[in-house]
Amino acid sequence: MVPMTATAAPFRWSTVAVPVLLPTVLFSLGEGAILPVIPRIAQDLGATLGAAGFIASMLVIGELVGMLPSGWLVSRISERLAMIGAAALSAAGAGIALIAREPWVLGLGLGVIGVAGAVFSLSRHAFMTVAVPGHHRARALSTLGGTVRIGMLIGPFAAAALLGLGAAAGSALVVPIVAAVAIVVILVTTPDPEAPIRAARAASGVRRAGMLETAVASWRVLAGVGLGAAILAGMRAARQVILPLWAAWAGLDPALAAVVIGVGAGVDAALFYLGGWIMDRFGRRWTAVPALLGLAVGNGLLAVGILEASPLGWFVAATGLLAVANGLSSGVLMTLGSDLADPVHPAAFLAVWRLECTIGAAATPLAVASIAAASTIGIAAAASAGLGLVGAAILLATARPAVSPVGGAAATIAPAAPAPPAAPPAPAATAAAAARATTAAPTDAGAPARRVDVEAAT
Repeated sequence: MVPMTATAAPFRWSTVAVPVLLPTVLFSLGEGAILPVIPRIAQDLGATLGAAGFIASMLVIGELVGMLPSGWLVSRISERLAMIGAAALSAAGAGIALIAREPWVLGLGLGVIGVAGAVFSLSRHAFMTVAVPGHHRARALSTLGGTVRIGMLIGPFAAAALLGLGAAAGSALVVPIVAAVAIVVILVTTPDPEAPIRAARAASGVRRAGMLETAVASWRVLAGVGLGAAILAGMRAARQVILPLWAAWAGLDPALAAVVIGVGAGVDAALFYLGGWIMDRFGRRWTAVPALLGLAVGNGLLAVGILEASPLGWFVAATGLLAVANGLSSGVLMTLGSDLADPVHPAAFLAVWRLECTIGAAATPLAVASIAAASTIGIAAAASAGLGLVGAAILLATARPAVSPVGGAAATIAPAAPAPPAAPPAPAATAAAAARATTAAPTDAGAPARRVDVEAAT
């Protein structure tokens, strides 16, 4: 549970497998089960097609609404308790949606699930930040991102199994309820992994900063590395919009386009651990910047390919490149946030960080669709390519790899004047911070320094 140093015990996957990774698969499975059927459920309740689309967006709206309160909540109770509460809230939201007889009630239930998702995501992120040593953090968080993909992949099949038995579309809402109950049972019946962390926090005497204070103190980081991360989040989300739009615009056979996109999703899911290894071995920007460049080039291929007489080859090439770029960047946003967060009380910074990235992920697909509607899909793809190049330039300018004395590059810090050597930690210093081999990385002049792990990767 304590970050590794030269004398500490090595990191073991068992410390995060049951408390974090397994619940994440289950939570994502529940969300994945309902996403494909939300419009159908809404229409069965009498909603128009446009209203059904808005109701489906309530998951994202709920996540945005719940992001800031989740930071306050997680910073005041343990991450484990917050995950248990989020699972219970998700079950309640799914229950509301299940018994809905009006479209607005369905939207309300989905919004509650979105709020629960914000709390759950932040809780697991904050726990991984303090429980995993810096030299292994990227691989652990990339694996966390991979478990989300696994759950989202299994979920639709679980829903399809229910529907195949003749159940109504709304029966898919049973899946997130069952998944949430399983999460609560797992977390309540297994040993509490956070006891040493809570004891260390209590003994450290480190003051817990509020979210507004954290945001103000970190504004330069958020305006630099954070902006680049938000663009990356947006580019990753936009590919899910632009690929089907491009295929329809080019007149490709829908079944063939679905196969190409599906194969790309498989490539994407297969690369998450490799991306984490690259980050731990060479530094965070060696994944983040190439990912943005790959997303930019992929969109560039779409911008050119729409002008060709035979667009299928361009579509396959672009889909493959976008899949590789997205797969290699799995976990990079969480890793950057963890690197820059307070190692003792990370929840406040992570909440602001995740909010910025979520806004980017929500706004970019909307902008792409709007540009395509107002002009052409080629212009929308070209605009996306340009945005990716801007994001890569921002991260190149604001994020630098921190190299340890033994040669490993394992973290990213915002450029700033070097901090003076830290004084030896007091005996009561928190194990989650004092046991780390770290370097101080001030985020901006006058702001509290961020402690960033620089241990060499193994």
